[in-house]
Amino acid sequence: MISRLAGQSSALFQRWLTRRIPASSQVVLNHRRIFIMPTRAGMGLLLLLVIMLIGAINYQNSLIYVVVFTLGSLFWVGLHHTYRHLAGLELHASGSQPVFCGEEASLGIALVSARREHQAIVLGWPGGARRQVDVPAGLSTTLTLYHPTERRGWLRPGRLRVETRFPLGWFVAWSLVDLDWQVLVYPRPVAAPLPGLAEAGEGLGEHWLAEGVDDFQGLRDYRPGDSRRRLDWRAWSRGQGLHSKIFAEPQHESQWLTLEQAPGPTLEHQLGCLTGWILQLEQRQQPYGLVIPGTRLAPATGAAHRDNCLRALALYGVTA
Repeated sequence: MISRLAGQSSALFQRWLTRRIPASSQVVLNHRRIFIMPTRAGMGLLLLLVIMLIGAINYQNSLIYVVVFTLGSLFWVGLHHTYRHLAGLELHASGSQPVFCGEEASLGIALVSARREHQAIVLGWPGGARRQVDVPAGLSTTLTLYHPTERRGWLRPGRLRVETRFPLGWFVAWSLVDLDWQVLVYPRPVAAPLPGLAEAGEGLGEHWLAEGVDDFQGLRDYRPGDSRRRLDWRAWSRGQGLHSKIFAEPQHESQWLTLEQAPGPTLEHQLGCLTGWILQLEQRQQPYGLVIPGTRLAPATGAAHRDNCLRALALYGVTA
């Protein structure tokens, strides 16, 4: 019953919740976004008070009346205090980094208290680990939540449950907020031997040249910071302007990676092999390019090129 009221099973409730608490990168909890109900301990206390009240009426016992009304007053005051410990809390989502499938995605969140202290705030997703935190008055608390990843593409973790049972544990006040997180999940890397140099098209298998000191390649306009040893003083003396000499040295042959090269019985296994090859080639600093249907990335190295290739693999065949 409690889990149903918490909004985890009813599709109708979820549609209503989407209208009431729409997705946003920051949310302020107020009376429209907070739900509250007695816990099992609270329901047990309420049942006990009803039984005691019946006994007090039956036996006309004033002492039992005092106990019933005192506990009933605490019960009522506890409801308001539990609600107040969640009301006014601000939640701000921060950026997240891409992860590989099977790893846990780290999701940053900041909890901001504008006026009062918020104690024993619990955050988490249904069925997952939860974090408890206190938010001092007028300050913010930053923490990282973790969500498992099961498939590549965009991970949208869904609504985060924020709750508190402070101070007496007789009530639970909660909210289900959608902080509009999006995490890019790369394919799970698969260890496989690197293929030989491909000859799949124009420019494949070509030698890669990088700036060095061996072979003279030509001249370019002078740039502030260029070494004086590389300035072409003869051209400058002839009034042709100031130029710098360019030298290069051969590097590894560029390696092209295609979907057809990747072994495996399924598409996911093939994409995993391509992911593993990209990581290996990047570690060796060997230029590599990627060719998959709809995408062609020229050979290069570096973190930006690696991320572009992994992004292409993560979103291959994935509908938005």
